Amino acid sequence: MAAHLSSGRVNLTALREAGRRELREVLDKCAGTKAIVWDEYLTGPFGLIAQYSLLKEHEVEKMFTLKPGRLPQADVKNVIFFVRPKLELMDIIADNVLREDRGRSPQRDFHILFVPRRSLLCEQWLKEQGVLGSFIHREQYSLDLIPFDGDLLSMESESAFKECYLESDQTSLYHAAKGLMTLQALYGTIPQIFGKGECARHVANMMIRMKREFPGSQNSIFPVFDTLLLLDRNVDLLTPLATQLTYEGLIDEIYGIQNTYVKLPPEKFAPKKQGEGGKDLPTEPKKLQLNSAEELYAEIRDKNFNAVGSVLSKKAKIISAAFEERHHAKTVGEIKQFVSQLPHMQAARSSLANHTSIAELIKDITTSEDFFDNLTVEQEFMSGIDTDKVNNYIEDCIAQKHPLIKILRLVCLQSVCNSGLKQKVLDHYKREILQTYGYEHILTLNNLEKAGLLKPQTSGRNNYPTIRKTLRLWMDDVNEQNPNDISYVYSGYAPLSVRLAQLLARPGWRSIEEVLKMLPGPHFEERQQLPTGLQKKRQHGENRVTLVFFLGGVTYAEIAALRFLSQMEDGGTEYVIATTKLINGTTWIKSLMEKLEPAPF
Repeated sequence: MAAHLSSGRVNLTALREAGRRELREVLDKCAGTKAIVWDEYLTGPFGLIAQYSLLKEHEVEKMFTLKPGRLPQADVKNVIFFVRPKLELMDIIADNVLREDRGRSPQRDFHILFVPRRSLLCEQWLKEQGVLGSFIHREQYSLDLIPFDGDLLSMESESAFKECYLESDQTSLYHAAKGLMTLQALYGTIPQIFGKGECARHVANMMIRMKREFPGSQNSIFPVFDTLLLLDRNVDLLTPLATQLTYEGLIDEIYGIQNTYVKLPPEKFAPKKQGEGGKDLPTEPKKLQLNSAEELYAEIRDKNFNAVGSVLSKKAKIISAAFEERHHAKTVGEIKQFVSQLPHMQAARSSLANHTSIAELIKDITTSEDFFDNLTVEQEFMSGIDTDKVNNYIEDCIAQKHPLIKILRLVCLQSVCNSGLKQKVLDHYKREILQTYGYEHILTLNNLEKAGLLKPQTSGRNNYPTIRKTLRLWMDDVNEQNPNDISYVYSGYAPLSVRLAQLLARPGWRSIEEVLKMLPGPHFEERQQLPTGLQKKRQHGENRVTLVFFLGGVTYAEIAALRFLSQMEDGGTEYVIATTKLINGTTWIKSLMEKLEPAPF
């Protein structure tokens, strides 16, 4: 099951091109040489749109990270701040500008670029600091949806879930709607919109309103997408809490993938030299880019980790056989042919070496007792065993002071699989956590409750078993090597979110009305009128294309499950995935944690 670089008929290059075009326009407004001062969080996402060469073509000579104090020396005419509209960043910019030596000549011109939107609040703040007038250009760069891969877009808004569910702040939903409007301007109007959840409803309403307010946005592009499915993260709180068991999911769980890059412990990647023993081992982490442009990664990223080893050993045999060929090359023509294939073969060999090392690193962890015990408890909860009482393993982990996030993931998972915990059980866990890890975590527990992750069982009944059975969320006989169902991504548990997408495609949501009512938020369907002549007549055997937009984050295991559905012979639907943020259980819980700072006296 190879992941597709450009998903069938959808080519996301146009979106990347639009991003580059907008960037060029912004840079060209500031004539002359330039230095960019980066909000560090933006460098990763921007790197996926424009290489340094594009910036250089537009006279960008220096790049700095935004930090307090004086700006570094740079003999340039323009200094452009690339920043998110956050007040704490405005303080740093004001500090930079106020410390600028006004006596120096020639003077540097300042400009500010807000990503993804200008903010009146931030501009007002800069005005109060007395520096707003120093900026010649105040622009915005609408980096809404960033192409991460051939079938994957992300807004990389790390606080979207918290803003939507804890702070009732809909800014990120507005950006999602804007991003979808940009997408439709490039790829045609999406005729059908389905959604589930409060945030999904808001985004659909905003899109419909934007379309009404800009009648010019009706374009004559033949639609690429047939359907848009908007899904709230809180419709399925369970999936991100479970440990992902695909190759890519485990890399993310253990090492964290950021903007397609991963940093790994260097010792496994040291070139092995004869007789040198262990001296001069590298100390810098090994940084690798992971995407489907790399053939081997495209083939194994979405497999269950237990199926990866056999692929790697098969590949090793093929590659060494290919290198052996050189001994059989006799004629000039044969030698030439071998030499022409050499770069590709060497790239394949180094790719194999890297992934063999990563797989070894992961295996060290997945074969540990602790990993096994943790997974066993997760799987018991997901299959409905003992979800209503205090769990011994969790108690032991608290007593041994395991990392707090691990504990929180497990108690939240138990709560979600039991539609909330009995008050007595919940109070017991809370007391144990606060006594062991410190009372400053009371705010975090409060946030988790507000988000619906760790809460008392209010209705007095547990709906999860009904949901589990109706949607077939737990499969006992899972085939990890040659899967026939999406549940392989968690070795038994089928992600609820992806099951909803699968059932929407066939037989349709009418078949699961009762369960949909048990899940939070409304479900709805909207149609967008297409201009005459643009209605699709589907060719025989042509797949439908569905864009699934996760509001509040998506995991790599869910992406793998959707890719699996795209690859199914009789599936009939191809999926492209969009999200506010790529998440895993750890980064997600972290985004909801608050730390009470001790009083300064």
